[in-house]
Amino acid sequence: MFLSISTTGTPDRPATDLGYLLHKHPEKAQAFSTSYGTAHVLYPEADDHRCTAALLLEVDAVALVRRGKGKGRGGAPDAALAQYVNDRPYAASSLLAVALSAVFSSAMRGVCAARPELPEQVRPLRVEVPALPARGGPELVRRLFEPLGWAVTAEPVALDARFPEWGDSRYVRLELESTRLTVAEALRHLYVLLPVLDDAKHYWVASDEVDKLLRAGEGWLPEHPEQKLITSRYLSRRWSLTRQANEALELVRLAEADDSEVEEIDNAVEAETETEERPTPLAVQRRDAIVAALEESGAARVLDLGCGQGQLVQALLKDPKYTEIVGTDVSMRALTIASRRLKLDRVGERQASRVKLFQSSLAYTDNRLKGYDAAVLSEVVEHVDLPRLPALEYAVFGAARPRTVLVTTPNVEYNVRWETLPAGHARHGDHRFEWTREEFRAWAGTVAERHGYAVEFAPVGPDDPEVGPPTQMAVFTRTTTHEKEAKAA
Repeated sequence: MFLSISTTGTPDRPATDLGYLLHKHPEKAQAFSTSYGTAHVLYPEADDHRCTAALLLEVDAVALVRRGKGKGRGGAPDAALAQYVNDRPYAASSLLAVALSAVFSSAMRGVCAARPELPEQVRPLRVEVPALPARGGPELVRRLFEPLGWAVTAEPVALDARFPEWGDSRYVRLELESTRLTVAEALRHLYVLLPVLDDAKHYWVASDEVDKLLRAGEGWLPEHPEQKLITSRYLSRRWSLTRQANEALELVRLAEADDSEVEEIDNAVEAETETEERPTPLAVQRRDAIVAALEESGAARVLDLGCGQGQLVQALLKDPKYTEIVGTDVSMRALTIASRRLKLDRVGERQASRVKLFQSSLAYTDNRLKGYDAAVLSEVVEHVDLPRLPALEYAVFGAARPRTVLVTTPNVEYNVRWETLPAGHARHGDHRFEWTREEFRAWAGTVAERHGYAVEFAPVGPDDPEVGPPTQMAVFTRTTTHEKEAKAA
């Protein structure tokens, strides 16, 4: 199995930077042992103008069978022998994808300790795979790679050049070119799509493959037009795993849409002329308003209740004055995505110790939420059924009782300013309700009076003189001590 990656350079960005990115020196030919053979990395060419890294995987067919404990299909002795004497060509497949992950693991993660600025740089890339199994032919190859920014050349390989009448095989010679991607993105595309095109894997697909797929597909798979085909083939058509992956990807897509299009329709109000500056997305303005309110409160230990993908947790983590940041959500899948966003497995131990993520429902009291300086419910209350709001109210204000509570929610009066939002429609399909400013103030005032808090209100986003701001925020500050807290004191 053979694959090559090439790039070209400029006077200020030599092509040999590829060696830093791949963590493999251009002047050395290196060999790496894998469970299925030996992977060789070498550079056929390496100068400032052009650099090519090649991965050659020598498959040990005997080791491949022994790793499967010598069992053939059905466990029959003759089937086991057939595994040693088989005619399956060793072309680019999941074997090569696993070798890519093993040999270029740091490059796939976008890590380069020697030159930390390099992984984020896009550069001209050319990938060549001389023999790639493609169940679906060149057309499927294009459908998979072109949406990711690749120019695709996929030429069918004849069954036998001496007998053209036999037609083409299911293999193609693949060339990919792009000037819009990083090396890490290119490697992750290959890691996922090589076995997808082969439509086969050389190992048992277990539940951990879902997490592998989500990690490698971060940033591109949720919006890929062939997402369902990719997940189905990558997970060997295991229905339960495919459903789990698709649900997770849909959650990512909706969460990103919540921040950009669906929840606040942030892109609906754009510049009227090409010269007008595009406004800051409302999701960003909302996070900025929350962070400013937290700073004013002097909080150091903060709860993000209903943290979703962890955008606010990520913003707070950048400021060392927040010594403990807790994100909770009722969805374990959302917490898994948040953990990946925060890269908790890659940051230092000290940084990771400042963050906790755990599952919790605001419909129930949770002793783990007690004792914090501040709690944030950002765009959360409107997702709760109205009859269950008293339970949320007691869990936060009656049981957890942080010193400061920030609540943001859409202002339904502002919906008339969203030109793309049909009249009478909520901003998001999961919203159980959307309050007017008067309704929100009435609810917040009742909560504050019942639980010993003072409350103030602040607009988030442009404050329209007729309909108010798109988002309304209430800042609750505790004024009385809970009876039990007073007795303990």
